[in-house]
Amino acid sequence: MHFVTGGAYNGKAKWVRNYYSEKAPVQWISAYQDEALPFDFDEDFVVLQGVEMWLRNDIQEQTAEAIRIKWQEIIKRWRIWEEEKKTRCCIIIGADITKGIVPIEACNRTWRDASGWFFQDIAAASSRVDIIWYGIAQQVK
Repeated sequence: MHFVTGGAYNGKAKWVRNYYSEKAPVQWISAYQDEALPFDFDEDFVVLQGVEMWLRNDIQEQTAEAIRIKWQEIIKRWRIWEEEKKTRCCIIIGADITKGIVPIEACNRTWRDASGWFFQDIAAASSRVDIIWYGIAQQVK
């Protein structure tokens, strides 16, 4: 797995497209386009964009701790999918919403907490992690 994060509108998607430009075909699934999070993929290279938005969908129904457990299982499922075939790669793009002022609304605090925990878990599970700021990548793992 490859996790790419950074601020909103900092060029994460453009960087991923350029980095994986020679890997075709790539299945691109975006929460920003209201696409559902799939668990079965059609191509060996899959980009899951806006993972923090899929996390947000769970906020109304679950605690941050329950969301973390659910998403740890999702990470395991993605790893199993990757390990079934050596040519597979799951690229996860998530906007970092964990910095700045702590939200007043409880649901937004839960979203922030759940996103931070998920980002820690996906970073630990990924073989590569990049942070994109202003279109410039910094590989941290």
